[in-house]
Amino acid sequence: MRIAYWVLAVLLAVFYAYSGGKKVTQSQDQLRPMMGWVDQVPMRLVRVIGALELLGAAGLLLPPYLGMAAAVGLTLLQVGAIVTHLRRGEARLIGLNIGLLVSSAVTAWLATAWR
Repeated sequence: MRIAYWVLAVLLAVFYAYSGGKKVTQSQDQLRPMMGWVDQVPMRLVRVIGALELLGAAGLLLPPYLGMAAAVGLTLLQVGAIVTHLRRGEARLIGLNIGLLVSSAVTAWLATAWR
């Protein structure tokens, strides 16, 4: 269980550090080709989402009882992402979000099963 937790936690941390870093540092024009939703969301909110992803990535690298909170937060973030895509009629684009949601939920569960 410990190895599975750390493998998932590190993989998710790398993904969210990259994704969050892009949202925090790049302009709307730079983000648009990969994230079409940035046109309908204020850039301030995009930056907040990026900061939350960076915090979640850092939290996943903490001990599992603290990393669980980060994993739960990232799971909720993906729920919001899926809702956003569905509202925009982009159901075909939610595969990655579902994969991230499942991975972060499993990571949270593995953190609770750490005993």
